[in-house]
Amino acid sequence: MGAIDLTEELDAMTIMRMHDQYVMHTFNRQPVVFVRGQGMKLWDIDGKEYLDFLAGIAVNGLGHSHPKLAATISEQVARLMHVSNLYYVPQQGLLAKQLVELSGMGKVFFCNSGAEANEAAIKLTRKWSKVNLGSERYEIITAEGSFHGRTLATVTATAQPKYHKGFEPMMPGFKYVPFNDLEALRAAISEKTCAVMLEPIQGESGVRPANPEYLVGVRKLCDEHGLLLILDEVQTGLGRTGKWFAHEHYGIKPDVMTLAKTLGGGFPIGACLATDKVASVFQPGDHAATFGGNPLACTAALAFLSVVHEERLVENAAKVGAYFQTKLEAMKDSRQDIVDVRGKGLMLAIELSRTDAPSVALNCLGNGLIVNPIGQNTIRFLPPLIVQKDDVDIAIKILNAALSKSS
Repeated sequence: MGAIDLTEELDAMTIMRMHDQYVMHTFNRQPVVFVRGQGMKLWDIDGKEYLDFLAGIAVNGLGHSHPKLAATISEQVARLMHVSNLYYVPQQGLLAKQLVELSGMGKVFFCNSGAEANEAAIKLTRKWSKVNLGSERYEIITAEGSFHGRTLATVTATAQPKYHKGFEPMMPGFKYVPFNDLEALRAAISEKTCAVMLEPIQGESGVRPANPEYLVGVRKLCDEHGLLLILDEVQTGLGRTGKWFAHEHYGIKPDVMTLAKTLGGGFPIGACLATDKVASVFQPGDHAATFGGNPLACTAALAFLSVVHEERLVENAAKVGAYFQTKLEAMKDSRQDIVDVRGKGLMLAIELSRTDAPSVALNCLGNGLIVNPIGQNTIRFLPPLIVQKDDVDIAIKILNAALSKSS
């Protein structure tokens, strides 16, 4: 008996209608049904080929169906998928050791997603503050334009009103300040503040890097006031920006850091890392995740880290990312409708002088390139870490044509 193809008797329109009828409408989906992937490429149900410059929104760091990742997951599925965290999980210990050694942090809590990792970071920070600073120090300052997740706590931490609409009242204990404005942050610190939570590069609001002097200044402010610095590296971490962690570009270290997205190479897993002094306040019963750190997810993450090391993908992200950014800058110089190119490594975006980014992205999709429009005037690129310069050249050609066609 061969592999089961659940789409064998279905066409694209039937699948789309099933989604419309039975799946909650929480996504604006593009009119395509992907059924197979290999490396940098995806194929839809009709056999059309696409070059993937989104990677499942920074999830598929090894591209699609990487042979080592696929084989490792398959072997682990046949051996053991899940046991409770009431018992010791060897893969969990091994993965925690590797992440601690990579990051210089102290300990790790495993969960299933970036939102869960940030939820853990918020709870850990609040308890640390209660123990060390007092019961009234619970407020966390976040930056306007941030994105930290969709749970009630993490969507509150997300300082974008459009994500709050319809879910009010928001959870108390958060204060918002403009991104890259150190003086605004300084002024916002009060007797209630316990931490600052930031993305080194804001992703969902258009790939906006922190200024070097800003992030260094934030670290100093936190130290001066005895606050924790939480860095959300869910999208920026694990090689995406050309270093293992984006904060390495700035020469600082956080007290708490969150990871997810590509950690499992496409398999769901999240992690909250903290220094020993912070992690020590969590005791049995304080926090948990039923599926967090299960043998299958941790095996996938171990395989991902192994491939990144073996194939030197962090270095590849730096090299090809610089090449891609140069190509985008050249396109900007030759066109009047691109006003900015932003990002680091393989986390890049262009800002348009026009308000038709969704149409441009749809034109790219029609010509076999997957990119991500953000709002009406920004297009984001998050290709797999395996991307090569030839792939960039193809993407640039399709993007340039799509911009011209949409104008």
